[in-house]
Amino acid sequence: MKVHKIAIFADVQNIYYTTRDVYGRSFNYRKLWQKIAKQGDIVSAFAYAIHKGDDQQIKFQDALKHIGFDVKLKPYIQRMDGSAKGDWDVGIAIDVMEAAASGDVDTIILLSGDGDFDLLLKKVSQTYGMNTEVFGVSKLTAGSLIEAADQYHPISQDLLM
Repeated sequence: MKVHKIAIFADVQNIYYTTRDVYGRSFNYRKLWQKIAKQGDIVSAFAYAIHKGDDQQIKFQDALKHIGFDVKLKPYIQRMDGSAKGDWDVGIAIDVMEAAASGDVDTIILLSGDGDFDLLLKKVSQTYGMNTEVFGVSKLTAGSLIEAADQYHPISQDLLM
């Protein structure tokens, strides 16, 4: 039997805010890792986050690294109007395309509810024959993203802290 080779891409900000807003709880990346590891070999795993430099955030990033994630950070940018910027969409898209093109994986797992990724999943599925899966909070996951994935896993209580 062929073992699935899996790459995980976690949109940390999206997962943080959607689980907090809907459940008032944090996402449990260790439980997710254990669940996915039962499906096959996790070849690579990336967590995309914003770096503010506060102690709690650094502890969280260290915990992700300990689980097995390669943590990619962008600086936190506060705009003059008070809003903040820290978007990883293009970086995630590039890494997903590179993983799909490498031939090293057959399953792409995306943790996000962001509908901007629907075209990306369709593209890697059509061009590279990738199996695509999405984990997201049902109420806050774009319908187009759910439809684009081969499999959708709603984040529920079992994957929360």
